[in-house]
Amino acid sequence: LQLVESGGGSVPAGGSLRLSCAASGATSTSYCMGWFRQVPGKEREGVATIDVDGTTNYADSVNGRFTITQDNALHTLSLQMNALKPEDTAMYYCAAVRFWRCPARVDQYRFWGQGTQVTVSS
Repeated sequence: LQLVESGGGSVPAGGSLRLSCAASGATSTSYCMGWFRQVPGKEREGVATIDVDGTTNYADSVNGRFTITQDNALHTLSLQMNALKPEDTAMYYCAAVRFWRCPARVDQYRFWGQGTQVTVSS
């Protein structure tokens, strides 16, 4: 499974961005998928995940501001980010694992994209 992110950029605080992740190379749609982010010197953290049955989960820091969606027909995962804050600045990664329910541990995700940078200025 190959994952390619796009949509990052620089925005002022309060702005919005939409990240996309294009998936290819797999015939099955039975993958839990998610968005993660990392800043230099810190561990990669989960932002939002979507289980195979469509159940979504969000980090407390983004709940109510970010929305994860999946288009199985287009093999695309998206993250709509609204009301962005400077602390949302990070490299954002798309990831997947062939589990029914998304695991909590970042190291259990098998497939990763190359990342897309999001910078929010104050």
